Amino acid sequence: MDNPGRVRIVRRMKTDIIIVGGGLNGPALALAAAQAGFAVTIIDALPVDRRKKPDFDGRSYALALASTRLLRGIGIWDMISDHAQPMLEIKVTDGRAGEGPSPWMMHFDHAEIEEGPMGYMVEDRFLRRAFLDAMKADKRITHLAPETVVAQEVDGPRVTVTLASGNTVTGAVLIGSDGRSSGTAERAGIKRTGWGYGQTAVVCAVAHEKPHGGIAHQFFMPGGPLAILPLTDNRSSIVWSETDARAAELAAMNDADFLDALRPAFGSFLGQISLTGARFTYPLGLTLANSFIADRLALVGDAAHGVHPIAGQGLNAGLRDVAALTEVLAEARARGEDIGSPVVLQRYQQWRRFDTATLAIATDTFNRLFSNDNPLLRAARDIGMGLVNAAPGLRRGFIREAAGLTGDLPKLMRG
Repeated sequence: MDNPGRVRIVRRMKTDIIIVGGGLNGPALALAAAQAGFAVTIIDALPVDRRKKPDFDGRSYALALASTRLLRGIGIWDMISDHAQPMLEIKVTDGRAGEGPSPWMMHFDHAEIEEGPMGYMVEDRFLRRAFLDAMKADKRITHLAPETVVAQEVDGPRVTVTLASGNTVTGAVLIGSDGRSSGTAERAGIKRTGWGYGQTAVVCAVAHEKPHGGIAHQFFMPGGPLAILPLTDNRSSIVWSETDARAAELAAMNDADFLDALRPAFGSFLGQISLTGARFTYPLGLTLANSFIADRLALVGDAAHGVHPIAGQGLNAGLRDVAALTEVLAEARARGEDIGSPVVLQRYQQWRRFDTATLAIATDTFNRLFSNDNPLLRAARDIGMGLVNAAPGLRRGFIREAAGLTGDLPKLMRG
């Protein structure tokens, strides 16, 4: 006979919306959908205590103004606003490490738009903790962690996922928010288009002597761009894109040698610098899902589109997916429609696919134009930056783009 003490009880759970992926877009969608009245189950591969580590690890995010409106709408912003650093200006320059920037530049100042700062920098630890606390407080959200999906199946008006534990969750629609290597998309047979850039981003944070004034800097060098993004308390987030080989060298260095390598590119305008938190490396590439939807399935965030961080729009694009999908599903339910039907999900795809494809092309073109040392291209791009900077209308357009205020904004991002 089987030992009763070893019998595993299999749970069969039901919900409206199943979300796979517990990073940032998944929880944002869970909260937005729950506040729209849906029952939501989110499946997260990592345990809560690992996601909720209190120490600063060097990771931060540039949140466009439109994204902060969404976070305010779902009750997150008040939980993190004390830790958010406004981005008041952006300075874009071209040059080589150790030689200083080109005299040609683009300078964007938030004072040229009426809405306020273009965006805010927020540390990963504060954002993740806020999402976890908000989901725990919402009774419409079931958070399964750590747990992974091993199978998914559509049966008429429902979709069911089977978990590694043997439990199942059944809902009207399945959302893949599980990254660029999305298992949700793969199991649905969705192919991807993309390529690598031969670049790797080295991500860390530094403390510095002088105040940054809320100014974000983007310095384009032959190997790739260096972003210096303002954090609270005289600190800045560093996103340094380099060739794969050079990035591997930088990652292998001890802290002192890494700082010696960083200083010529960083410059001395903020005084002495020191590392705070850990260093991370991320291979860079472009990847687009060939479809954002399948039978009773939709993709959001990196599961749908992964772009170069050159414009800092990766998370912002994902949050716009979240806002658009929530609006589509809520309006469909209000009309009495099946929220997982092809007609409803096609509305989401029509809304978001063109925008994200345009963003992918723009970041790809910009990176190829700037990540080289061709003297003719350098001259052309420097003149181009100077012309944009001298044209108030163009400059204002770039500022509104950086703030996420252009295009067909979902209601959650309109304020």
